[in-house]
Amino acid sequence: VQLQAYGGGLVQPGGSLRLSCAVSVFTVDYYAIAWFRRAPGKEREGVSCISSGDISTYYADSVKGRFTASRDNAKNTVFLQMNSLKPEDTAVYYCAAGTPVLSRRWVYWDYDYWGQGTLVTVSS
Repeated sequence: VQLQAYGGGLVQPGGSLRLSCAVSVFTVDYYAIAWFRRAPGKEREGVSCISSGDISTYYADSVKGRFTASRDNAKNTVFLQMNSLKPEDTAVYYCAAGTPVLSRRWVYWDYDYWGQGTLVTVSS
């Protein structure tokens, strides 16, 4: 089982980036796929989660209205479109797959598989 996250980079405040998480071995609709991030000196934070099955999406309050998560079953890939980026969005972003219960979707240790992380830097 492999997840590979990519698409990070340097962007100015107010800009946009799209992260991708390519999944191998299992299909993306089998597990919930979440994006977490870890900023320097801070705890890992859940950003978005796409549930398996009904494809419900959930977002942290800090990114709601700016980030959009989506899933392409044909490409077995999950995306995170990030708009109106702020300096506080600077972090290493990870995608993760697992079967957490809905109430624990932000509990990172409930996820079984992780990508390697991709760095997003928002700075002028």
